[in-house]
Amino acid sequence: MTEDRRNEFWDRLEDVRAGMLEIDGAFLPMSHNVEPEDGNLWFITARGTPMAAAAGKGAATRYVVSDSGTGLHAEIRGRLEVSQDRQKLDEVWNAVASSWFEEGKDDPDLVLIRMTPASAEVWLGPESGIGFLFKLAKAKVTGDKPDYGEQFSLSFG
Repeated sequence: MTEDRRNEFWDRLEDVRAGMLEIDGAFLPMSHNVEPEDGNLWFITARGTPMAAAAGKGAATRYVVSDSGTGLHAEIRGRLEVSQDRQKLDEVWNAVASSWFEEGKDDPDLVLIRMTPASAEVWLGPESGIGFLFKLAKAKVTGDKPDYGEQFSLSFG
């Protein structure tokens, strides 16, 4: 069951576009790239940012996502580090990143950050608002409590 939950977590996280990353006690909106194959989340930022400084120190962090479209709500705990992996940068490069870095992937200001998850608290609900409304309506008709999904913990590594 844990492997099924882990796969469901990664599958849904791939469809989420953004979350809030904790750096020095403050949360910053970030767009992540998910690579379930390597078990990491990837971010692109600029030199001189608090995120780049935290990653340079291998800081512990939390990344929070809440997306009603996918039904995924999670707090992911892990560690940040700077990566020099050019192949990974090619894989995660996207239109959002290109709008921030004028010289593209070769911009000297660009920093690739890897977040290695250690654990996650996960809540999986219906994958759409319509699905949730259907469950509410069904519960009302049958007199049962609606199924809000499941909550579980994951450990990585």
